[in-house]
Amino acid sequence: MINDYREIELTVERPTPIDREVDWNKSQVVISEADVYGRITNVNDVFSNVCGYSPDEMIGQPHSIIRHPDMPKLIFKLLWDNLKAGNNFIGVIKNLAKSGEYYWVITDFEMRRDAMGNITHYIARRKSVPKAVIENYVAPLYQTLLKLEKVGGMELSARFFKNYLDKQGKDYIDFIIDVMNENREDVAFQDIPMAPMDSNKVISDDIVTVSDAMNEKRKSFFGRLFS
Repeated sequence: MINDYREIELTVERPTPIDREVDWNKSQVVISEADVYGRITNVNDVFSNVCGYSPDEMIGQPHSIIRHPDMPKLIFKLLWDNLKAGNNFIGVIKNLAKSGEYYWVITDFEMRRDAMGNITHYIARRKSVPKAVIENYVAPLYQTLLKLEKVGGMELSARFFKNYLDKQGKDYIDFIIDVMNENREDVAFQDIPMAPMDSNKVISDDIVTVSDAMNEKRKSFFGRLFS
């Protein structure tokens, strides 16, 4: 019996990443559906065209089939912690195509429920991310999180990210909306020193839990993004 999405084994060989972006129509929406364990159950043609896998190759595979090694583990932990709790979640993700090329997307998740209210599937809609946002902000931030995870695991990267949001005076949804505003000229990542480590303090597993108020902002933002 499967109890966790991390128990799903990938049955296809992962490509070697290359430093080249997938050439795709960035006005299109990439859509996939997965069960509660993260196994892909359906994809649209755009998803297949962008990632290079046929639907038959993807159906039944975990979403990690497109996971890029440049992605911090923390981002996926936040994603799955929120989804399993029934909270909608958004994230900026670097994905790995079958060719080894990469593509960046911002992803919005919705839940499909049965008559009893139990979550049965997750539906992910994705759109491209402006190049300036990636180069000036998201990629440097993720590089920092990756370095911290190599030194002190997700506990250290979680502490940094929480401290970063606190210093910015933003919640997580404001953070995403802010960096996605391509009209800003001052979007740039700045390292913010972490608060001193307290060995007796336990880091909360839900450093970014999407509240009802945050979810309303998410709906408004994505309503405009996908219109």
